[in-house]
Amino acid sequence: MSIDEKKVLLASPRGYCAGVDRAVETVEKALEKYGAPIYVRKEIVHNKYVVETLAAKGVIFVDEADEVPEGAHLVFSAHGVSPAVRDLADSRNLLTIDASCPLVTKVHREAVRFDRDGYHILLVGHEGHEEVEGTGGEAPEVTHLVDNIDSVAQLPDFLDDEKLVWLSQTTLSVDETMAIVNKLKQRFPHLQDPPSDDICYATQNRQGAIREIAPNADLVIVVGSQNSSNSKRLVEVALDYGARDAHLVDYATQIDEAWLAGVKCVGVTSGASVPEILVREVLDYLDDRGYSSVEEVTTTVETVNFALPRDLRPSRRR
Repeated sequence: MSIDEKKVLLASPRGYCAGVDRAVETVEKALEKYGAPIYVRKEIVHNKYVVETLAAKGVIFVDEADEVPEGAHLVFSAHGVSPAVRDLADSRNLLTIDASCPLVTKVHREAVRFDRDGYHILLVGHEGHEEVEGTGGEAPEVTHLVDNIDSVAQLPDFLDDEKLVWLSQTTLSVDETMAIVNKLKQRFPHLQDPPSDDICYATQNRQGAIREIAPNADLVIVVGSQNSSNSKRLVEVALDYGARDAHLVDYATQIDEAWLAGVKCVGVTSGASVPEILVREVLDYLDDRGYSSVEEVTTTVETVNFALPRDLRPSRRR
């Protein structure tokens, strides 16, 4: 390949993770089984294209369960919900379907257990994110949000004999999370680690792939929505690991041609809630502008699958 040839480094893994795939399929199967409308609390996943596509099929997205007609079907999003949300849905006799990612559910169970065992929980995550609200709602009286490294100093002065553990939102930057945790341990040396890593495998894998690409990329394009935490983290990781420039776009049409000025190598990846069709549109856009050589950079192969909610699984026939 000529040194002057334009090229694309395509990250793998990218796009849909097992939790997102399960959540989207849950809504599609609910439509097939029960018919429209199907209600979904919040966005099923944080992707504009996915939400608009499902809405066109008869899905109605609501902010809270009290907006849903009594007795209707309501799907809880992949980000999980607090017990208070479940109680509200039950009070309206809603037929609920839980599309929470099993990895998010794992963190919920950890929060319940540590609350039961007398711990204070330091929850590393972004204030206002649905996942953080759901996890924090499991033990609100003992959960303390740590939004960034500066907020460590704002935590109460826990005594040495008070039990402390940290948990985290599943879609954070691995590096940023560990920097916060190290700061927490400096202030609270007796802080315990969770029994297993809370940051999900897909988040870590996508960040690992972009770390590999970033040092060789003049520009990184991350396909994903602005409200997608894991997609936004990919932009940050790309810049932290050597990319000259990086941008987040929902669609290829949002790419500014000025970004390509003087660019020989473009890195491309997508967040965990992004369907592959949107990545292909970006590759087509770049191909039309001379970036015809595409090299897929694979750092790991994912084999994780999650079963659908029981009521939506195919029936077993003897």
